[in-house]
Amino acid sequence: MQVVACIKQVPDTTQVKIDPVTGNLVREGVPFIMNPFDTHALEESLRLKDRYGFRVAVISMGPPNAEITLRKCLALGADDSILLTDRAFGGADTLATSMVLAEAIRRLNQKEEVVAVICGKQTIDGDTAQVGPGIATRLDYSQLTLIDFIQDIDIKAKKVKAKRKLEGRHEVVEASLPAVLTVLREINQPRYPTVPMRLMSEDAAVTLWDNNEMNLNVETIGLKGSATQVRKIFSPERAKGEILGDGLNEPEKAANMLLNRLIEKDLLFI
Repeated sequence: MQVVACIKQVPDTTQVKIDPVTGNLVREGVPFIMNPFDTHALEESLRLKDRYGFRVAVISMGPPNAEITLRKCLALGADDSILLTDRAFGGADTLATSMVLAEAIRRLNQKEEVVAVICGKQTIDGDTAQVGPGIATRLDYSQLTLIDFIQDIDIKAKKVKAKRKLEGRHEVVEASLPAVLTVLREINQPRYPTVPMRLMSEDAAVTLWDNNEMNLNVETIGLKGSATQVRKIFSPERAKGEILGDGLNEPEKAANMLLNRLIEKDLLFI
């Protein structure tokens, strides 16, 4: 039996800039990292491996250089890694992305039973939180989102019990296996690779699947299969702040100036 962790390589958003003329992301010189939420999905998959003896397979859809990220997963303890890479997959929205990932998981299940699929809650570049649920829908798997603790997996009963973090409260939920779980950062603390595992991962094989292997209808994947498109990316304009008086030495004067300015702008009525 195996657990599948879905991983995405994303640009480090702390260093992303936008071209003011074209409105496109400037990718030159921007480092790529494993999506932070996915590091917790991988860690939870590895903990299930430690706890129940499952194998862990990691899959990612992306360009050839995403192989570097998958090698990091192998260094942490994943057993298999599959990179779904083909220009036909490029430009995909969440609908088309979930199509390719679901087909890959379906193929993995044919070789060895998939007990669970674990995804990060969302990616830091898209922030949609739609791919995990999309995979569950396409595979007709149970779906548990916002998970911050997996209590138990009962193989005989084919059930998983987990805690969902909601606004101001938690709920304990149970679902039938196989299931897709999207996890929060609070679920665990990711481990670090050991030196021997890091060295091993340098020579480990990363399986590459293109669309010749996947044999998906090109009208349902990539840009052609995307129901949505990004038309424009821009940084919102923000008005510059204004300093009124010396609030440290003249607090009353500064307060009066603030009140007067709010009244002038019709933001305060007295």
